Amino acid sequence: MTREEYANILLPGVKHTWQEYEEMYPERNLKEGAIVSRYAPSPTGFVHIGALLTTFINYKMARQTDGVFYLRVEDTDQKRSIDDGINRIIEDLAKFDIKFDEGVTKAGDKGSYGPYTQSERKDIYWAFAKKLIAEDKAYPCFCTEEENKNDRAVQEKNGERLGYYGKWAKCRNLSMEEVLEKINNGEKYIIRLKSNGDFNKKFTFKDCIKGKVEFPESDEDIVIIKSDGLPTYHFAHAVDDHLMRTTHVIRGEEWFSSIPKHTQLFVMLGFKVPKYAHISPLMIEDNGTRRKISKRKDPEAAISYYHEKGIPNKAIMLYLETVANSNFEMWMEQNKDKSTDEFILDFKKMSTGGTMFDYDKLINISKNYISRLRASEIYDLALEHAKTYNEKFAKILEKYKDYSTKVFNIEREQKKPRKDIAYFSDTENQTWYMYEELFTPTSYEWQNINDKKEIELILNTYVNDYYNINDDKQTWFDKMKKMSESLGYAGDMKAYKANPDNYKGNIADVSMVIRVALTSKSMTPDLYEIMKLLGTENIQKRIKKALQA
Repeated sequence: MTREEYANILLPGVKHTWQEYEEMYPERNLKEGAIVSRYAPSPTGFVHIGALLTTFINYKMARQTDGVFYLRVEDTDQKRSIDDGINRIIEDLAKFDIKFDEGVTKAGDKGSYGPYTQSERKDIYWAFAKKLIAEDKAYPCFCTEEENKNDRAVQEKNGERLGYYGKWAKCRNLSMEEVLEKINNGEKYIIRLKSNGDFNKKFTFKDCIKGKVEFPESDEDIVIIKSDGLPTYHFAHAVDDHLMRTTHVIRGEEWFSSIPKHTQLFVMLGFKVPKYAHISPLMIEDNGTRRKISKRKDPEAAISYYHEKGIPNKAIMLYLETVANSNFEMWMEQNKDKSTDEFILDFKKMSTGGTMFDYDKLINISKNYISRLRASEIYDLALEHAKTYNEKFAKILEKYKDYSTKVFNIEREQKKPRKDIAYFSDTENQTWYMYEELFTPTSYEWQNINDKKEIELILNTYVNDYYNINDDKQTWFDKMKKMSESLGYAGDMKAYKANPDNYKGNIADVSMVIRVALTSKSMTPDLYEIMKLLGTENIQKRIKKALQA
């Protein structure tokens, strides 16, 4: 019996040979230096912040080199898959303007290198597993889970390395006759790689981010085809990245220790080894120690957390660019008029150690980003968020679209715009006092002047003698100055600072009384603009309410 015939018995019914598959998936016709990268999630429906960072780097590297970025679904672990999981991932990434040139889409596969879902590629994996069997580089293993468990217990007890290797690889040297006899007896089997590595030898590997590193060779006879006929991650990864002509495998550092297994698989299959880039994890401080951000422990690991918070997707991506490359912030400062699409990511400027996840920095970036938006954009984003998370406020925004846009435009489109909104879940909290339906103050933040009679004097004087809705800003200010002086307050701050004892206070104190009476808040945007929007009727009504408080 030839080894080809032997391979046909072990893996029967394969439609195409591995040579035919090589012809079906030729080298891509791309310019030199073009990167072919991929995002290859399991269909769990969950995108976390670390995965978003990795996906963005893959996307950006392909884009800036005129390469190809594709989506491959790794669903060989059926237990982890959920219904509609991949569509949810596609939808989430689209919100961040991450689009795929080819791969799985909601409408089906797009591209010539599919199918892009691993569970649909069984025949391809079997063809290449047969290649290894025919070359005596893979073999069937009949060991049960119970036997493997017992062997691991002995290895642990003896302080030996865990795994299926060397003397522990009990099925490695079974003859064809012994194998066929076991098959005829109905014994179930898996397919293992027949490792040619020596754990006592080292090999040098160059990572695009971490540089040159040294690993022991892998001597484990790893599983390549499971009992259900599907491949393991390790084997599928090698076959898929080869046939889809991936040039760069850009992934999280958690896969770094798999390099010995993966490079060995590529070499034993006769494939060119792609370049690898392992991205350092986002870290978080927990009780004085640093650890990797966890989707189980940390709510901020989930992308849904930021959607609920209302942090703009663009702000999140700006933050991730600062994480991805150390020189991004300097570039952005020097190129304020350029699109961030023009920034060139560089593997050499990526962190080789864990990067601390800086939530405060993210919020600051979000605050700055929102401050530069037009009022109409603020309105649209605030409404979009409120429709999902704050139905009552959404109805108010819809009811008063033009008015709300004007509210958002206070101190907005100017050289130094206001930065009070950091995320859209805070929009109502920042603007509630501008809406009569929401204006139900529980307290008033009176500051330096909190004597009720003095407050009444200031408010009554202003309403009766000085307020006019038609005043322009300079006239309004001049009147505020004149009124302050008539009530014994300094209308000029320099005069007040020179002789504070000569006055009850200053114009800022008087303005504060009016501000608090109209909004209940001591900190608000421009008082003149607020008053213009509130109008005479509401101003009189609110002053009356404040006097009765």
